Amino acid sequence: MKQGVEPDELTRPFWEAANEERLVIQKCLPCDRLQHPPVNHCPDCGESNLDWVEVSGRGHIYNYGVVHDGPVRLLQEEQPFNVAVITLDDDPGIQMYSHLPGTPEDQVPIKGAVEVIFEEAANGQKVPEWRVVDE
Repeated sequence: MKQGVEPDELTRPFWEAANEERLVIQKCLPCDRLQHPPVNHCPDCGESNLDWVEVSGRGHIYNYGVVHDGPVRLLQEEQPFNVAVITLDDDPGIQMYSHLPGTPEDQVPIKGAVEVIFEEAANGQKVPEWRVVDE
């Protein structure tokens, strides 16, 4: 089972939405820039007038690697496993990471379509992961 995350004040809206099985991303209201991971201000315009918007939960695999000997004890029994870089269809400049549940080791379709799913961590917090889908 995945190790849990502990939301803080900045990330709480992201994790609360994940518990509702919704994927949200920060958006700068003055310049309409989407950004992830969350920060207290917009890196483009410097404004701190930020909100959270729900995104489609669809993306594509940019690249991946295979973990054979990772240091996280809770993940060691799952090794080897894929770790993929996912670009969001809503904004390809935003990248998220996933172990691609259901995709065999080293059989990751580069540029393949994915959709978000939510898996429960050890502390009960749901975590966004991605699974390969047919386009």
